Amino acid sequence: MSTHLTPSDRTFMKHFAIMIAMLASTAVLLTIVGAFVWASLPKENNQREVQRAGDRIAPVAGVYAGDTGRAAMEAAKAAADKAAAAQVAYGGTTDGNVIFDKLCTSCHTAGVTGAPKLGNKAEWAPRIKQGIATLVKHAIDGYTGPDGNHMPAKGGNPALTDAQVEATVKWMVSQVK
Repeated sequence: MSTHLTPSDRTFMKHFAIMIAMLASTAVLLTIVGAFVWASLPKENNQREVQRAGDRIAPVAGVYAGDTGRAAMEAAKAAADKAAAAQVAYGGTTDGNVIFDKLCTSCHTAGVTGAPKLGNKAEWAPRIKQGIATLVKHAIDGYTGPDGNHMPAKGGNPALTDAQVEATVKWMVSQVK
């Protein structure tokens, strides 16, 4: 074997070295231009805009698996329930008529999902037989009857207190008697 380079090998090495030098100088030039452009961009001073941008690119949901995931989901639900409980609906009023007009009227006027209509004695009679405590429990915790009728917990408004729900149920029952 010979350790001498042939003229074609020398030519290749010369062209290869020139190409590597050109690529390296192009990379350095692009780095300098990028740094200049980055330095000339205006800086974001509005924290609200920064927060909005962060919210836009944040993941929509998380993936939970196993016991760790179950614990995280339960903690998130507990935090949401606590936040909802901190918000008392309708200024904390216990006037059943006011709460009915703001929330319950949509279902209990039209009979949506089997809801007994306000003032309809035939629809309310079997429910009243169960006792006011049962009606209040169903209104607070939610209920799905054997015939498919459905009452969402707290009428679908978790910000209602138990006292508000009880007052509204009692007011609705009083409209039947």
